[in-house]
Amino acid sequence: MKKLLALLLALAMTLALAACGAPAEDAGADTGDASTTEDAGADTGDASASEDTGDGAGEETPDAAEEPAGEAEEPENGDAAAEEVTVRVGSLKGPTSIGLAKLRSDSEAGQSDGSYAFTLETDASALLTAMVNEELDIALIPANAASIWYNRLEGGVTCLDVNTLGVLYVIAADGSIASIEDLAGRTIYLPGQGTSPDYVLQYLLSQHGMSLEDVTVEYQSEATEVIAALTADPEGIGLLPQPSVTAALGQLEGFAIALDLTEEWGKVCDTGLLTGVTVVRTAFLNEHPEAVGAFLAAHEASAAYVSEDVAAVAQLVEEYGIMASAAVAEKAIPSCNVTFIAGEEMRDMVSGYLQVLYDLDPSSVGGALPDEAFYYLG
Repeated sequence: MKKLLALLLALAMTLALAACGAPAEDAGADTGDASTTEDAGADTGDASASEDTGDGAGEETPDAAEEPAGEAEEPENGDAAAEEVTVRVGSLKGPTSIGLAKLRSDSEAGQSDGSYAFTLETDASALLTAMVNEELDIALIPANAASIWYNRLEGGVTCLDVNTLGVLYVIAADGSIASIEDLAGRTIYLPGQGTSPDYVLQYLLSQHGMSLEDVTVEYQSEATEVIAALTADPEGIGLLPQPSVTAALGQLEGFAIALDLTEEWGKVCDTGLLTGVTVVRTAFLNEHPEAVGAFLAAHEASAAYVSEDVAAVAQLVEEYGIMASAAVAEKAIPSCNVTFIAGEEMRDMVSGYLQVLYDLDPSSVGGALPDEAFYYLG
């Protein structure tokens, strides 16, 4: 028990470094944290695991988890197993949860292929605790957090898909920023040191012969603080994820998007910029492969629906608390790069992205790159 508790606390501290800090109300928790926070997160807040996070995950498991073998009746076939199991899905407020909105709506209406229960959190450490305690089966988290979990849980999670591509943008008021080189000598406000925005900025600067020494970086704890700083310093530069960008532009007079960092990343890196991935507990995948397969099909359809009816998805996003405002969500969703990428394409994209982060700072991915077993190829 003590060993597990120590593990959880260590993971929570690591995720805090990967997180973007507490999000703006309309930004969500996975706001660019490679995320941790959609947002890295991602994601995904400074909250650490509570002191009793080991209860229910270690040797002293609840009685319900210690039922004598043989009491439960085995389903007669795999299809029955897929129908009977309820897949518990956890995600973070912000972009990485947008692609789940239609699936959640269909599930609540009894129209989904499979049974689902959804949990929405503001930081990745809460999802980690639930996964370790086997209270969640699937989680949507920042890509680097997935690597950290895999390393620290010794293969306890498996990556299923990419759910969100790059969501980072540079905003400015004076119209003088047209390239990465134009950031030289400027003050840049961004949410969180050691987060996805921080690593992306460092990488892009390095690819243009620059470093953090060539700019002044003012780290803020959350997106709302970045907006407040830019209000006080209109000559400053903001580096924010969507939907914080949309919220900021609605509050900061004269500010506009100067650089799309997904585009800038693509100019210097063969691997695409991404934000969120979907992971499953490896034990659950082994026990219920049919249910996981049904989820993947449903997730793909739900993500595709985002581009088919943005207005309807924006309403669901507000209803489920993914973002606070449907109006802001409707404006932001087209720039949130919601996607569904699985199989070998997912493996190549995630491994390439993690390699870039590892080269910048090995601790950003948990100290080591995941091996092939991390990737679910179907």
